[in-house]
Amino acid sequence: MRFETYAYMKRHPIASDYAAGAEAVLRRFDAENPYSDEHRVWAERSAWLDRSERPQAERGQIADAVLSYNRVHNNVPEAIAAAERLRDPRALAVIGGQQAGLFTGPMLVIYKAITILNTAKRAEAALGRPVVPVFWIAGEDHDWDEVNHTFVVTPQLDVVKLTVAHPHTDKRTSVSRTELTGEAWTEALSALSDALPDTEFKAGIMDELKRIASEASTLSAAFAKTISLLFGKHGLVLVDSDDPLLRAVEGTMFTELVRRRGELASALKSGEQAVTSAGYPLQAEAAENGFQLFMFHDGERKLLYADGEDAVDRKGTLRIPRGELERLALEEPALLSNNALTRPLMQDYLFPTLAAVLGPSEIAYWSTLKEAFHLFGMRTPVVVPRQEFTLLEGTVQKQMDKFGLTFADAWEQFEERRNQWLREQDSLGLTDRFTAVKESFTEQYQPLVDAAASINPGLRKLGETNLGKIMEQIDFLEKRATDAMKQQHEAGLRHWERIRLTIAPNGKPQERVVNVFQYLNRYGVAWLDTVVEAAELDFSTGYKPHEVIYL
Repeated sequence: MRFETYAYMKRHPIASDYAAGAEAVLRRFDAENPYSDEHRVWAERSAWLDRSERPQAERGQIADAVLSYNRVHNNVPEAIAAAERLRDPRALAVIGGQQAGLFTGPMLVIYKAITILNTAKRAEAALGRPVVPVFWIAGEDHDWDEVNHTFVVTPQLDVVKLTVAHPHTDKRTSVSRTELTGEAWTEALSALSDALPDTEFKAGIMDELKRIASEASTLSAAFAKTISLLFGKHGLVLVDSDDPLLRAVEGTMFTELVRRRGELASALKSGEQAVTSAGYPLQAEAAENGFQLFMFHDGERKLLYADGEDAVDRKGTLRIPRGELERLALEEPALLSNNALTRPLMQDYLFPTLAAVLGPSEIAYWSTLKEAFHLFGMRTPVVVPRQEFTLLEGTVQKQMDKFGLTFADAWEQFEERRNQWLREQDSLGLTDRFTAVKESFTEQYQPLVDAAASINPGLRKLGETNLGKIMEQIDFLEKRATDAMKQQHEAGLRHWERIRLTIAPNGKPQERVVNVFQYLNRYGVAWLDTVVEAAELDFSTGYKPHEVIYL
């Protein structure tokens, strides 16, 4: 296994400039990035977290809630031991999260878990105190279409979309509250099995996934159990943002968010203005009349807005006086949930968050939150960019070598290089000969059109139309000849297609599309343990924006 750094991947400019240490972006966070002076950055943040006056939930309650959840979905000795460490008053946490995708969703979810583990390990060694890796499952989210699918690339070079069916209901509630049928799981598992080739690991993997499906009534529960299967042994602790026991601890913070809605709106607007004044686009914009909170009502998750002293939903089907909403926030916090802009605040209230592991888009919208953190007596944690990878298997590497392709060539100019190769296979020079014929014919035919037009001006249009039709026929023959040549070189073109689908399936980076089980099916679950160890972070060597892993 070999790693190679590649820096070209396009991402939000705030994320790129944060990693590069640009002053304009670093000012949008209270902590510097850890690549500047790792030990100092960890020490300064940990010293802040040790302040007794900062807003924070009671550790014992958090530990109880987290342990209860992990004993159900992540009952692995290493994970349980890590969760127990949250009781230690010296313990800190590294947190990152994602929505609960089908079969874990795209590879970037796996890389976020790896980064959380590696960051916690690195920080614990630097500080000499417990640092717990925590994966925050965004089970409170309700956008089913974002989580109900994943993709695998088959040996037949088809990008197959796998989905799990939503129960037939018009209610938009959280993913963690959406009960799935056994039939939906059976169909999804069958589709995955059909898409994966037969290997020595397939039967065992499918058995594990069937076991998980039989034990999980929701997509969030299945996601947790699958992440546990892959990372529980490494001590990764799981939490679900919609877990009732965790929600029960959030009442005090929910009350503050409701009570200070106007101040929060002003703080968010100030953050947005600071970002745009620095020349950056906004990743997310807060509604000025929003509470930045959702409420579960009548079986649905509804975003709350201010209407005078009342809270209402967008359609006006829900109206709650401000005082009543404050009471519900404190006494029945399970009725509320955060949006993307208040979730970071809630995480920092619940956990002693040393660092947040974020993707590029997350770094961008977190850059607007500094004033909101300060409003509630908090500071933004250290932000660690999620590690980014592209996996290249041996067969693909050999095909790239045959064509003289580097990863940069394949990512930046794939079409150009493939077409160049195809032209080189044209031993008859068909492309040049067709071009020459078209140029020669036009050169000889145009004077005839001009001559005819001198006799009758109306003939010019007829002549030009006739020329166009003749060119269309030549183009038609050229296309048929090119297609015939491609058939002669079908094997080589399939190799090119495999390279493309490996590096950029659906035209996107590999990590944003393909599912981890595509690789676990070939290499086994133990292979992922090797990746975890080999991908160890070293902040002293500087930021690595994207790494190619040669398997």
